[in-house]
Amino acid sequence: MEKLRNIVLAVLVVIFAVLMVSIFGLNERMSLRHLPIFVLLAMACAFFVLGIVEVILSVKIKEAKVKKVFFTLAGASAAGIPLCAVLHNVVYGLFFAGKTGDEAVFFILAVLVCPILFAVGALGSVICGIVGMKK
Repeated sequence: MEKLRNIVLAVLVVIFAVLMVSIFGLNERMSLRHLPIFVLLAMACAFFVLGIVEVILSVKIKEAKVKKVFFTLAGASAAGIPLCAVLHNVVYGLFFAGKTGDEAVFFILAVLVCPILFAVGALGSVICGIVGMKK
């Protein structure tokens, strides 16, 4: 079960890197091709589902509290990125469409907070795994 959770985290990190490169336009600077929108949407859905799987696996495994917190943080923030992006668009469409102004809370969560928390959770999980292997 712990091995599966580690594999899910590795897949999450790869999908995160691909999505960030594509979303922020870094693929043009690195001379990479653009991914079609349906591929990006499929990756975002997979990122959301795998984030939930990561949280469920982290909660079920009995281990040190710090390690559990980092894995849960990585999974929850992974699920939070696409969720907050969708909620940003829904709230904007319901309350701000055709008016001046914009919805900033879910946008900031999706673009700044959740990616930073994912990076912290993934890095902390890897460090806890390395330290645990040395013992």
